[in-house]
Amino acid sequence: MAACVFCGIVAGEVPATRVVDEPDGVAFLDTRPVFKGHVLVVPRTHLVTLADLPSESLPGYFGLVRRLAMAVEAGVGAGGTFVAMNNKVSQSVPHLHTHVVPRTKGDGLRGFFWPRTRYADDAEAQGHAERITAALISAG
Repeated sequence: MAACVFCGIVAGEVPATRVVDEPDGVAFLDTRPVFKGHVLVVPRTHLVTLADLPSESLPGYFGLVRRLAMAVEAGVGAGGTFVAMNNKVSQSVPHLHTHVVPRTKGDGLRGFFWPRTRYADDAEAQGHAERITAALISAG
């Protein structure tokens, strides 16, 4: 897609600090990292959300994400990683991408980036679980 910055990076038309370029995806440093070593992993083809990723591409793409999570930790001497993906909401570039962020104890990053809530009771929680299960079943 011509206007997509990540497609431009994949094609080599937009400069990026590449970490890896493989058939299953391309990984490069985020230009505005949460912490130094923050990597973005993108599929080579233009897909907007995780739902658009073909089933046959899941093992290769997430295998690459997994390998990068281990490599980021080892490569920058981090204590671990935070692996995250936005779909539609808060997705700053409309091209599927996975963040692999190095973490260290006491780095200041606290849990998730949004406020947390509670279910009113077990019945409310069960109702949400049942609706999600029903949607999962209908999606096949």
